[in-house]
Amino acid sequence: MTRIGAFVQVLLLSAAATLLQAEVRVPKIISNHMLVQRGVPVRIWGTASGGEAVTVSMAGQSVKTQADPTGRWEAYLAPINAVGPHALTIKGTNKLTIEDVLAGEVWVGSGQSNMAWPVSRTDNAEKEMQMADFAQIRLFKVKTATSEYPLEDVEGEWTWCTPETVKEFSGVGYYFARYLREKVGAPIGIIQSAWGGTPAVSWTSRLTLASDPALAPAMADYAKSIDDYPAAYARYQKQLKDWEAASAKARAEGTKAPNRPGQPVGPGHPWNPSSLYNAMIAPLTPYAIRGVIWYQGENEAVIRRSYMYRRLFRTMIEDWRRAWGVGDFPFLFVQLANFAKAPQGQWPELREAQTMALELRNTGMAVTIDIGNPNDIHPTNKQEVGRRLGLAAQAIAYKQQKMVYSGPMYRQLSRENGALRVWFDYADGGLVAKGGELKSFEIAGADGKFVPAQAKIEKDTIVVSSPAVANPVSVRYGWADSPECNLYNGEGLPASPFRTNRWTDPLVYR
Repeated sequence: MTRIGAFVQVLLLSAAATLLQAEVRVPKIISNHMLVQRGVPVRIWGTASGGEAVTVSMAGQSVKTQADPTGRWEAYLAPINAVGPHALTIKGTNKLTIEDVLAGEVWVGSGQSNMAWPVSRTDNAEKEMQMADFAQIRLFKVKTATSEYPLEDVEGEWTWCTPETVKEFSGVGYYFARYLREKVGAPIGIIQSAWGGTPAVSWTSRLTLASDPALAPAMADYAKSIDDYPAAYARYQKQLKDWEAASAKARAEGTKAPNRPGQPVGPGHPWNPSSLYNAMIAPLTPYAIRGVIWYQGENEAVIRRSYMYRRLFRTMIEDWRRAWGVGDFPFLFVQLANFAKAPQGQWPELREAQTMALELRNTGMAVTIDIGNPNDIHPTNKQEVGRRLGLAAQAIAYKQQKMVYSGPMYRQLSRENGALRVWFDYADGGLVAKGGELKSFEIAGADGKFVPAQAKIEKDTIVVSSPAVANPVSVRYGWADSPECNLYNGEGLPASPFRTNRWTDPLVYR
């Protein structure tokens, strides 16, 4: 036997010995203070020695299973509705005890920086944190990571909601959980899995991206980034040295340091297609959930990508639903707020793309066009964002159908006497113009040139006209990066920006 062969044999024997002595283990999402989804089978899974017998017990149930030859095992407990706390025991050659387990409602909060934005940086943060002491709200924050292939575990831990644990937790996630805790009357668990400044393509599985020809441009962009990476990385290294020198000078002079240059897209970058799905979503998919709340899209609000988002966002939602394998679970998302400093702004088009996703079953959208900060991409009124998502959850996830959970949504258009009448869904309680006359309505003829219009409310419709357009054919509302919108329904929920035409912006092809 060669020296290399002997070395390989030693490694194989060592690996085999390790496998034979492997302890029963579970992923980090199964840990003390966890909250399991009530009313559905509870899936518990992990690793052990190949062929090892494993017994899982909780809430008066006990289920036996066996690890397969690779050491993987799983067991299902019958649905648990009693809140608890329960103790979960997992016994093989060793015994694990998971303490303080509650049964309630589990939601995943994902997206980019506005989902990750912590409670400590929201409105009235100090007061909010002082009051955030809820033993029946459980928080799990997934550590940011990337991977080229799907992982089986994440880094993180379950905690009670306390002033300390909520401080750096998602503001939207926490306020959503607090609202639901009161309205649904059950413990709420929020799994935060978000990363600032990331595109939806990073949150979608590679198989799904590769199988959809309509998303080929996204993959082509990535391929070009990889080709350009060596030169881009060399430039980045120089920029980094210049930044370090400028930062040192700023510290010495007591002035503000410049922003650190961003790394180019390449190995390990969070913009890589599927990299965040692999590391931060795939490991969670065996865990039963009620639904997802999503806040993302700022990265897509640029030429070309805003139009691709029409397909990509819907595809991502369907991709996650297939991965969890529990049907069309509720997927609730936040439409982009008003923002006046968007470079190469395509925010109206991105909002439209988000609205199109409502064609999917069990989706809901929180409109935030009235509560953004025109000068800050991170609005701090996350309380109202969480409440509006909570309203959608009440109606869609918990079937409280009599409640109004959306502001007015454009339905159809009719012509009459040189004007256009706009009809809406969710016009409950009539339509309201807050602060005076309606603003941000525009009208166009067949030439597609929009001009400011007069808009008048008539019950649950709006009549739009302009003396400059004798034969109008199209209306749009709030069609700007940061429009001044004041149309609401009787429940005080804002109307979503819209346009009645479907003209494609030629800039999309540049």
